[in-house]
This record gives sequence, structure tokens and C-alpha cells, in this order.
Amino acid sequence: MNRQKQFSDRKTFRFKRFARRSYSVFNSIHKSVTIGVLSGCALLSAHAASVNPTEKTGIQAKPDTIPVKELDEVVVTASKAPLPLNMAAKLVTVITSKEIERAPVRSTEDLLNYVAGVDILQRGPHGVQADISLRGGSFDQAAILLNGVNLTNPQTGHYSFDIPINLSDIERIEIVQGPSSLIFGAGAFSGGVNIITKKDTHSNAFFKTEGGMHGLFGAEARGAYKTANSVHRLSAGYKHSGGYIKNSDYDIVNLLWQSRYNFDNSTIDVQAGVNDKKYGANTFYTAAYPQQYDDTRGVFASVKGETGGKLKFIPQLYWSRHYDVYHLFRPGTTDIPSWYTTPNYHRSDVYGLNLNMQYASDLGITSFGGEFRNEGILSSNLGRLMRQKSGNYDKWDNRSNISFFVEHNFVFDKLTLSVGGLYNYNTALADTLKANGFYPAINVSYRTNDAVSLYASWSKSTRMPTFTDLYYKAGKHRGFAGLTPEYSQSVEIGWRYKNSVLTANLNVFYTKGDNLIDWILNPLDGFYHAQNLASLGTYGAGWDATVNMHQWLGEQQPLQSIQIGYQYMSQKSDEARQNNPVSAYVFNYLRHKFTVGVQHRIVKNLSLSWNLRWQDRAGNYLKYITEIKEEQPTAYQPFGLVDVKANYALHNINIFVNANNIFNTTHVDFGNIPQPGFWLTGGMSYTLR
Repeated sequence: MNRQKQFSDRKTFRFKRFARRSYSVFNSIHKSVTIGVLSGCALLSAHAASVNPTEKTGIQAKPDTIPVKELDEVVVTASKAPLPLNMAAKLVTVITSKEIERAPVRSTEDLLNYVAGVDILQRGPHGVQADISLRGGSFDQAAILLNGVNLTNPQTGHYSFDIPINLSDIERIEIVQGPSSLIFGAGAFSGGVNIITKKDTHSNAFFKTEGGMHGLFGAEARGAYKTANSVHRLSAGYKHSGGYIKNSDYDIVNLLWQSRYNFDNSTIDVQAGVNDKKYGANTFYTAAYPQQYDDTRGVFASVKGETGGKLKFIPQLYWSRHYDVYHLFRPGTTDIPSWYTTPNYHRSDVYGLNLNMQYASDLGITSFGGEFRNEGILSSNLGRLMRQKSGNYDKWDNRSNISFFVEHNFVFDKLTLSVGGLYNYNTALADTLKANGFYPAINVSYRTNDAVSLYASWSKSTRMPTFTDLYYKAGKHRGFAGLTPEYSQSVEIGWRYKNSVLTANLNVFYTKGDNLIDWILNPLDGFYHAQNLASLGTYGAGWDATVNMHQWLGEQQPLQSIQIGYQYMSQKSDEARQNNPVSAYVFNYLRHKFTVGVQHRIVKNLSLSWNLRWQDRAGNYLKYITEIKEEQPTAYQPFGLVDVKANYALHNINIFVNANNIFNTTHVDFGNIPQPGFWLTGGMSYTLR
């Protein structure tokens, strides 16, 4: 009792190293950390990017744990053993909850547009459909995770973001760039995006509603229930718009349930959710048919456990299912051609089990374990012919991925060295010479002082083709069942700087890809064919900086912060240079992307956030000329957009106004799909504490 009283009477503690059993994974970090409130196991998911975290635990601290109030570095999953950001030997971009709150966006995809190193190919806004690309890779090459659960869709990466998440649910987003098979699994070919939600909350309830142009309406709500050893949380969201052009309307529903249970020095996390979308897909997949329509639904569930001590066990069981009904002609469309008889039906299933074990010693942290992941599909269009039709499905395919990994992090006073590898086997390749492979990674980080660190990494990765790549045959697209996996290796070096005023990053990288999968237009038959390309080299460099103006110039002046980012990329390919192909994905990379974010105060409680994005895309697309119903190869044009958000905070109420694309700039992210012009919305949120 005296010991617990002592902790409650003091607000902060300062340690040079952790000695308790629950912190033994970090026993050799030799890092000065300010302590105030946190259970031991929560270090692996603590949000510490800002000094004032938005969440506090609702669970009583046990006698053998230390409550922690703040950490000077966010702990990120850039390796199998999560480490503080300044020790990570890869480029990791962290979007904090505070940045999310002040961004003029309505979905995770919109938010990622403000990151210089991320390419978002929007088909529909506000989370309708968007493809994410990292470092010139295709949208199928990036792994999408929710709280560490890999929800990447094996049918097509177009649906990987069909996850039940509202912006107000997110605590932070971690973006790991470069081959990450060792970290996230074999499919993380060009990197991964891990969305981390708010597990514990000091609020009992949250409500938000908004409305605006083009018939936009949105509502979000969440509530939490706490006991002595558990927290349960339920959130729901609904988004609707009548559409900014014909057949661009949407209805989106999200439901997410999460529970965390504490048992002495261990935790169990349970989560389940549903994402339901119905939207007009004007020219999404072919410009010749503007009446396309998509009806999708994704469901998932997972259970994750974590023990404490020197040897930690982190098992995880997960399952996800995705339904897709794709209409070339929207239901109710008049004069449908007689040759069109039925929509395409798809159901993809993923289930998996993985185990990560971590052992802490004087030499650092050793992680080892494995994963079993099964991917299957039932379809009316994709796969091998079934012996007997089942409902709307007459085709199927199924494959299992088995992997084992080991990684050791040597953690010294100024140096972190990570060495590991992933052994991977896929049953779909059982009859080939490349059914298995080993994908190593070496990462090193050196801290010259408390503010500056240097890092370098080298890694290899692989990815299986999606079921769409293998089997899709409709319109002007022809899949190829003989596609082989992609392979890549990448090297990166970088520099980080961080103090109370300035946070900055600089990196250069080179990635060599082999057997890359793309859809290339064949001018002889006018079809896009899925094929493996020859080797492709991608060079790039990027930098970003954030200046805390309040820390630098004081809180009396209006400027709060300034963020600037830029990334440049170039590709070297003999095939592209000789043939100048019209590529659907691989050769359509962002050559330049520049972002600026400025936050400032107008008067007390009233602030403005400005976001500028300018980008220049390489490559060509077939522009559809409606008058003559023909397509012409057309180069992508650079464009710049400016968004602004005004926010007024009064006690537990926030009133906001968003103005997106304030100069009404005409632009396309992908192909023939026109993106929205000026769009004005507004709303309010209320937090019940």
C-alpha cells in the first residue's frame, strides 16, 4: 500500500534503464525515459509522439508495474521486436492522433495523401476506393494491417482498405517503407501500413456528425465500458454522398468492437468488425462503361495474447472474409445490352495463426516464430472451374503460405544492429523450383547523440500474384495463370534529427525488382495483359521536417507547427525505354511529390490547418474520348491541391469546417477517373468524459 501510494503521490519518474521483469525486453536499451503511467506490456503499443497522450488506461496498475505518463520516443513496429523510433533502422512515418484531428479529411486514404512518401491512387474519395503505393510499388505490394492483423486482400489490393475503421478510432498510423517481408509477412513487398486504434480511453462516449456539398452526411459514435481488469469499446460510423459527378454516390457503414483483458503480467486483445460499402463506380475499371456499380462487405475477427517476462509469447489468430458484387451496369440502368447477363460475384477468405516469441538477454532481443496463412476465393469469374456450382460461384482457388522467421536486435548504448530472415513456402508453388525461399534483412542504427541518429538497411522480399492477376478475364483485361511471384531487394540509408523544436528525416534508397507483375497494353489486340516484367531499378530520395513553432517562438505568437515533405523517384528499365508501354501500375509512379502543412491560431480556441499537395506522375494512360468512343495514350499531368480546416474547441465540443481543393483544380489520380473539385463540409463532435 505504501508503495502504491508513493507512485500516486509523484507524477513522474526518470530511469536510465528498465530493470523490472515486465520491462526486461528493454533492459539493454540504456535510454533515458520519463515515467508517469503505463503497464509494462503496454510499452509495445504506447503512443508517445506527443507529450500529452490522448489516452489513459482505465485499468488499475498492479504492484509490479509502473504507470507511465510519457515516453520521449514512440515505440514502432519496424522490426519483429518493437523499438523506439530513434532506434529503428528503416524509414518509419508516424501519423499521430493530433495530426489526424486537425486534418481536413474523411478517411484514412485521404489522410495518407498528406505523406510525401505515399502515393494514393483515388478512384472514389472519402474511403470509397483507393490504391496505396509505397516507393513506386503497385497497390498489391503494400501490406495493410489493423492493430498488427494483416488484412491485405488476396483477390485484389483495390479492396485492402475495406476495413471497419473511423478516423476518430485511430490512435496512430505507422508507415514502414521498403521491403518488409520479415516484419509483416511475405506479401509486404514494398512496405506496410499498420493502423493502430485507441484501445483504452478516458472518454465514456464520443459523437460526431457532419454534412456538406453533394449531399454529404456522416456520423460517428463510440463508447467504452471499463472494469478493474478489462476495457470494452464499440464504435460505429456512417458516410453518405449523392456524388460529385453522375454515378459517384456512396454509402459506407463501419462497426468495430474491441476488448482488452489484463491478467497479471499478460494481456488478451479481441477485435471484430464489419465494413459495408455500396457505391457508384463511374469509369473505375473501364471508361467505356460509366454505369459500373460495386457492392462490397468485409468482416473480420482476431484474438491476440501477450505475456510478460524475459521470454514473451505473442500468439495471434485471425480471420477475414470479403464479399464483392460487381455490376458492369448499375441495377436499374435502362437499355442494358443483351450480352450482359449477370454481375461478377466474389468471396475471398483469409485465416491465419502466427506466433512471435521474444527473448531478452544481455546481448539484446531475439525474436523467432512462424505463421500459417490460408487464402481462398469463390467466384463467378476468378479461379479454376468447380465440379459443382455453389450458389453464384462456379470457380475457386486456394493456397497456403507457411513461414518461419528469426531476428536478433543487438542493442547497445549508441548502436542497434538487427539481423534476421524469413523462410517462406507457398503451396501454390509446390511443383516449381521456387516453392520456397529465404529473405534476409540487415538493419543498423547509430545514435551520435540524443538528437541525431544514422541508419542503414538491406532486405529482400517476395509477393504472390493476386487471384485477379491470375484469372481475371473481362472487358479489356486478361489475367495470366502462369504468373510467377515477384522478388525484390532494397538498400537504404538515412539520417534523423529530433529535439523539442525540430524533427527531420533524410533518406536515399535503391530497389531492384524482378518478375514484377503489371498489366501492360498490347497494341495488337487492344487488351491489358497481366505479365511478369524484367528487372526494374527504382532510385529515390526523400526528406521531411516538422517545426514546433510554440517551442521555438513561444505560445504568444499564432503559428503552432509547420510540416514539409518531399520525395523524388526515378526508374531504370530496358523494357520501358524500348517499348514505352502503357502500364496500368508499375510504370505509373510518382516522380515528384511535395507536401506542406501549416497550423496556426486565429483567436483563442479557433485554429486553422492548411495542407498543400503537389505531385507529378510518370507514365501514360488511355484517355477515353467520349465523342468518338476511342482511347488515346495520354501522359499524366502534374497538379497541386490546397485543403483547409477550421476548428473551434469549446470544452468538450469541437466545431469544424473543411474546404477541400479550394481552387477547384481539375485532376486525375488514376486513368480517366475525374477527382472532386471544391468540396465544402462542416460539423461538430462531442466527447463525454
